[in-house]
Amino acid sequence: MRMVLSQGRCAVLEEPVGPLGVRMRERVTTEPPPGRVTVRVRAAGLNHLDLWVVTGAQRVERPRVISADGAGVVESSGAEQWAAGDEVLFFPVAACWRCERCRLGQQVHCSRFAVLGEHSDGAACEVVQLPAENLYRKPAGLSWAEAAALPLAYLTAWRMLVTRARLCAGETLLVVGGSGAVGTAAILIGKHLGASVLTTTRAEDKGPQLLELGARHVFPSSGYSRPVLDVTDGRGADVVLDHVGAATFDESMRSTGLGGRLVTCGATTGVVTQLNLPRVFVRHLEILGSTAGNADEFGDLVRAADRGLRPVVAKEFPLAGVQEALSFLDSSDQVGKVVLRP
Repeated sequence: MRMVLSQGRCAVLEEPVGPLGVRMRERVTTEPPPGRVTVRVRAAGLNHLDLWVVTGAQRVERPRVISADGAGVVESSGAEQWAAGDEVLFFPVAACWRCERCRLGQQVHCSRFAVLGEHSDGAACEVVQLPAENLYRKPAGLSWAEAAALPLAYLTAWRMLVTRARLCAGETLLVVGGSGAVGTAAILIGKHLGASVLTTTRAEDKGPQLLELGARHVFPSSGYSRPVLDVTDGRGADVVLDHVGAATFDESMRSTGLGGRLVTCGATTGVVTQLNLPRVFVRHLEILGSTAGNADEFGDLVRAADRGLRPVVAKEFPLAGVQEALSFLDSSDQVGKVVLRP
């Protein structure tokens, strides 16, 4: 794998004890070899993956610089397509870029697939050196914080809705857990694609914000299948996106209409769930799994951002405040991404 090198001052996980196990450390800055590019990071986004990494719920080799999401300015380049001064954001997936699957554009199927900040170093640093393939031009209309909010959560939601679930304009989309990062991304992407968006949340005070993002109705996170059927005249949703897991999966199936698609990327509330098989085959349901996304899908997402798709940022912290930022992410049910600013 062509690894990511985090350099300068970095937020490094040294002990899997939560936010306090992440400490600021200084690393040597090096010139990029051929095929790699050095970027001065302007913003880095945090995800719940970072919480799993720093608590040990997701095991990683330590020391590990966290954060899959980043954006910044090229400082030096060993690749002809990038030059000093270029403004870029990071494709958050590490892959070998050489195997048959990578050459076919299926980086998520690469045997060395990984997410930045998990099985390679990440973007929570002053300077990062990446393969040239991991860089995309920053949409001019996005701030640095918005650009850093885009990669992992929005790529995950984009692949789920566009590639896996084949969401079309005019269809009804139900987003389960709308105030989470993937949920918020899915609401915005669903609206961008012309779908009628419904969503759920466990925090009643977040309802008005989710309506402002483009949701048509917001339901409590328990027993939501009945109101979904009510507002769709009994048809149910054409597409249901569930990133919550066992606690909601049966309700999500009940909410999915005849011939509908239920797509999942997460198991935050448990990895094992019961499945009502007749509900699947009698109603001709598709149950689809998805993780992160491919480079071509990321390119499509970036072009959507150029056309007006705008990520939501909840709060910004200085890079040196990474412990506080992780604690805020862990304790808050905020709408939008938490971003670090070196």
